[in-house]
Amino acid sequence: MMLGKMNGHFRLMLAGAALSAIVFAAPALAATPADTLVQAWAIDDTITLDPAESFELSPAEFLGNAYDMLVRLDINDTTKVRPGVAESWTVSDDGLTYTFKLKPGLKFASGNPITAKDVAWSFERVVKLDKSPAFILTQFGLTKDNVTEKAKAADDSTFVFTVDKSYAPSFVLNCLTATVGAVMDSKLVLEHVAPVTPTDDYKFDNDFGNGWLKTGYAGSGPFRIRDWRANEILVLERNDNYYGDKPALARVIYRHVKESATQRLMLEAGDIDVARNLEPGDLDAVSKNAELTTTSAPKGTVYYISLNQKNPNLAKPEVRQAMKYLLDYDAIGSTLIKGIGEIRQTYQAKGVLGALDSNPFTFDVAKAKELLEKAGLKDGFSVTMDVRNTQPVTGIAEAFQQTVGQAGIKVEIIPGDGKQTLTKYRARNHDMYIGQWGMDYWDPNSNAETFTSNPNNADDGTVKTLAWRNAWDVPELTEKTKAALLERDNDKRATMYKELQQAALDTSPFVLIFQQTEVAGLRGNVKNYKLGPNFDSNFVAPVTKE
Repeated sequence: MMLGKMNGHFRLMLAGAALSAIVFAAPALAATPADTLVQAWAIDDTITLDPAESFELSPAEFLGNAYDMLVRLDINDTTKVRPGVAESWTVSDDGLTYTFKLKPGLKFASGNPITAKDVAWSFERVVKLDKSPAFILTQFGLTKDNVTEKAKAADDSTFVFTVDKSYAPSFVLNCLTATVGAVMDSKLVLEHVAPVTPTDDYKFDNDFGNGWLKTGYAGSGPFRIRDWRANEILVLERNDNYYGDKPALARVIYRHVKESATQRLMLEAGDIDVARNLEPGDLDAVSKNAELTTTSAPKGTVYYISLNQKNPNLAKPEVRQAMKYLLDYDAIGSTLIKGIGEIRQTYQAKGVLGALDSNPFTFDVAKAKELLEKAGLKDGFSVTMDVRNTQPVTGIAEAFQQTVGQAGIKVEIIPGDGKQTLTKYRARNHDMYIGQWGMDYWDPNSNAETFTSNPNNADDGTVKTLAWRNAWDVPELTEKTKAALLERDNDKRATMYKELQQAALDTSPFVLIFQQTEVAGLRGNVKNYKLGPNFDSNFVAPVTKE
């Protein structure tokens, strides 16, 4: 009876998504359509589908499958990028000019031709809108005043991008793989712009289609976005105008399901093909089910505890180090993150250029007490910790509360939802905070800049890295981080990033805990499902169903 009800609900969901053309008979057990992949995933972080504005995890996957960029990350060798809409590119001898030749005959999903003018307009749109991810492009010296000169079409098939400094080419190209670099169908978007009254902060008379693109679509990827309803469903449909290998399946449906146990039950019943938020216990149950299978991939996402240097006790170097000896890494690794993460004490994810593999800290209360005594805090102290009320974060916070207590440190946990804890953290009003950081693009600068760079430690500083959020004023490391961007020899650049990670291990206010392992539970008939190193490289076009 339960299976029948779940299957009926699934059919209603499809109809509600304007997919009434899908017809399948009522089987004895629940089943998804043969040409459709149905995934259960917590997608409540989706706020907008505009690549110039979206900066959350789950929409990165949607945009990565629905839009194409000049270049894409090569998920089989993340030290390289591969062609996107560009078939080739060259870098000038002075390292300032990047010239991209576009593949001939490309079309957007709408049928409009893809030209270099679309690429140039896409860059201009990002810079002028100036939403959260815009810095990935503006860090190369692009401004609202110069973008049309610095990012322009030389002809219909040639796009020229001029940067302000001779950066490492790998850094520039990796940044262009980010979803903010999506090539937009300018003709289609311009049909949907809304008028805006210019202000001192926004000097343009239209919204560049931002209002429409919050739910609309103007791309050229293997899938097109067919429908999105917040906290309910997102539907990708095969783009028959895609220039590359067409997706094997007609559509991919993401159902918003937050609870791990619910996802597991739906997977076992056949109501979904893929479960995306499995916690260790449910992951173990799925792995033992003969009709199901699992897959996983290390992600460029790290979890950490940070210590606000505005707190005089936490600002003591000995306290910063003591905290790193008061986390029971082994216990956390074998229970709370079993199968979904790997203990990692450096901020750079495995597989990234210059990633340092070093886990020097172990749970050592005696060592921590020695350090606290040197800091003049032999009897410990009291402190608060802001914690988002999700797992495994809450469990790690509670475990840490117990272990630091053995050294006389009393931690009061302040729980809250993501918005509450992040707002307080971003305002530097916390004592301690436990959070996660995902790479913005697959280059070592993404994490090095946020963990070891703080150009202006003032409360009104505009470059709000994680170092800034924790008031860690490090001018020397900031300069070394900048220098690494300008080193064009990859081996030398890798060495520079290893040195930065070592400095963070020795002195930083960050207690790195683990690198995320993304997991998924699958029905046995799902083939070629592969998770990528970041969310916008979770490509679903190769997936088939038997």
